[in-house]
Amino acid sequence: MPAFLSLEFWSIANPELWVAIGLIVFLAIVFMTGAHKIALGSLDQKAKAIQDNLDEAERLRKEAEAMLVEIRAQREAAEAQGKAMLAEAKLEAKRLEAEAKARLEDTIARRTALADRRIATAEAQATQDVKSAAADLAASMAEQVLSSRIAKAKSDPLVDKALSELAGRLQ
Repeated sequence: MPAFLSLEFWSIANPELWVAIGLIVFLAIVFMTGAHKIALGSLDQKAKAIQDNLDEAERLRKEAEAMLVEIRAQREAAEAQGKAMLAEAKLEAKRLEAEAKARLEDTIARRTALADRRIATAEAQATQDVKSAAADLAASMAEQVLSSRIAKAKSDPLVDKALSELAGRLQ
């Protein structure tokens, strides 16, 4: 049972009665002076500030979502562009590889032909040198044979002269 319903509460000697009367008087003064309007206005301002903050947060969230969508679209475009660039680079690499292979084969063919020509020239030169050496050797041997025969037979000045001319002509 509440205390203010009992008869003891309403006794003038009861301090709780005086506290209740003081509270009622205080609230009446506050109400008459309009302090409650100031308190309610302050609370309304706080509520408005909180609502403004919530609205700003909602706006920022929407902007962030829009930026996220835009960034995802940019990322997808960049990935597609990267894939296209990679495919193009692979094609270019294959083309360059084919060109390099063709150039290498051409260079090898030219160098092989040049080496074959050098070998043929060297063979011809060697053949010429062998023929020249064989001719020199044959002339030298013929000179020795003839010299030995002439030395055995008498020396004839005409034969000696002919031999020296023959040796000069063979070289």
